[in-house]
Amino acid sequence: MNDNDFTRLVNLANPRLGAAVTFATDDFFADKARMIDPSDAVFIPEKYDANGKWMDGWESRRKRGTGYDYAILKLGQAGVVAGFDIDTSNFTGNFAPAASIDACVSSDAVPGSETKWTEVIPATNLEGDKHHLVPCESQDAWTHLRLNIYPDGGVARLRVYGAVAKDWTKADRTQEYDLLAMENGGRGIAAIDEHFGVISNLTLPGKGLNMGDGWETRRRREPGDDWAILALGHPGEIKRILVDTNFFKGNYAPAVSIQAALVDYGTDNSLPVQSQFWQELLPKQPLTADNEHTFANQIAKLGPVSHIRVNIYPDGGLMRLRMFGKLTE
Repeated sequence: MNDNDFTRLVNLANPRLGAAVTFATDDFFADKARMIDPSDAVFIPEKYDANGKWMDGWESRRKRGTGYDYAILKLGQAGVVAGFDIDTSNFTGNFAPAASIDACVSSDAVPGSETKWTEVIPATNLEGDKHHLVPCESQDAWTHLRLNIYPDGGVARLRVYGAVAKDWTKADRTQEYDLLAMENGGRGIAAIDEHFGVISNLTLPGKGLNMGDGWETRRRREPGDDWAILALGHPGEIKRILVDTNFFKGNYAPAVSIQAALVDYGTDNSLPVQSQFWQELLPKQPLTADNEHTFANQIAKLGPVSHIRVNIYPDGGLMRLRMFGKLTE
């Protein structure tokens, strides 16, 4: 994996997965919760509050003694982290000059004093108004992170890219699960186009918020169709599929089909070529605007599958894709 490839993985710091910044030594100038806002950081020149200039991120006051500031992030789902984006956008004379990141496993919102923390990113120099993409080599699953900034200052956003470490060992094998759900480990791998919305949105929890909350391709001006490849959180036999076009009215995908296969989970780079020849799980089906479509009888009996290729004809948008099935080995 190239250093920047990890940004295609799940953002484990997304509040919609249940992530929260549960503690900060100081957030006098800017609320710690803003640091994990899913939207890009903004700068509003004329906006001030009672403490001074309003900043979109986490910002501590100027430290006048020894020590440093830190914030604790509880991940929405335990996960294996592949890399971080420590983003200082719009922080220029007030950014944190350096940062490190520790990780732990805890059942508490704020881990106690006896918690064992492990350094996963050593102290790293930061620059103002810049995204810092930092790979993480740890292969362990963590529940909490501690962002240390030296000695003080501001961080606009912290993105934590990785894979949800869903524990399936005690799962009921007779029950149906949405195996593509982000909280169950489902994730996007590749797409021919993500001009207006990324494929990871298809797996987000809950209903879509607006048209920008789904996957939408540009207007196709040449022959062909658009496609995306996604991995299920666990292999399973698909029994029911939900395709949601909510909010997409003049730009929804008019038709969809889905191919599927059972392949190794470590072969992402080869899947765009392989997927062209996968078996058809759901033959081409018409879709309507701003609607939910459920398919069951139309699904082919392929047995266990681990990955899907969703094809839309010829282009357009989908809000959510749900793949309900029972777990297989």
